[in-house]
Amino acid sequence: MRLAIYTGIILAGCYAGLTPALAADPTGDWRVADGVANIRVAQCNGSVWGAVSWEKQPGGRDENNPDVSKKNRPTLGMATLINMKKTAGAEQWEGQVYNAKDGQMYSATITPVGTDQLEIKGCVLGFLCGGETWTRVGPPIPASAANAMAKGGPKTTGAAPKAAPAPAAAAAAPKSTAAAKPAQKGAADPVGDICLLPEIAGFAH
Repeated sequence: MRLAIYTGIILAGCYAGLTPALAADPTGDWRVADGVANIRVAQCNGSVWGAVSWEKQPGGRDENNPDVSKKNRPTLGMATLINMKKTAGAEQWEGQVYNAKDGQMYSATITPVGTDQLEIKGCVLGFLCGGETWTRVGPPIPASAANAMAKGGPKTTGAAPKAAPAPAAAAAAPKSTAAAKPAQKGAADPVGDICLLPEIAGFAH
């Protein structure tokens, strides 16, 4: 089933030109194993979140969600990695993954491996674990200043702060279907900054 791919429990990625210094950064756009979707991963208010940022076949719906009110919601922009926190002493984040195949949430961890892999493992009640591999198609994403301010983060005076520039390596990288500027919405990037999506900004699923 197409939606099932959104719930991969081991992820991996590849992005030409990234330096070792970026090896532990799980943010960016990732292509799922069978190429049907991209998942955008970003730091939002101290946690890592992921949301569907592109679909090979547009118009997907969260039809397996047990909540009747959500069965018709678009899968584009839907959160899949939920409120993942950094693990002390390890390059790993722990939280939940939303499984669109059955409409349920499961415990999960994500661990960057080198510059081209992101391992995500998810388990049901601590066992029955599984996974898949994804490919990086977009550079790491700076933390969302706009979202931090909206949620009561440090305020600044004068003009609103500008987002940090993407790594220089990204400029020389080949273009991909992932958006080059994830903080902006447009015809090529209908999702934009995932930290501003209602279900992420509101910390609800």
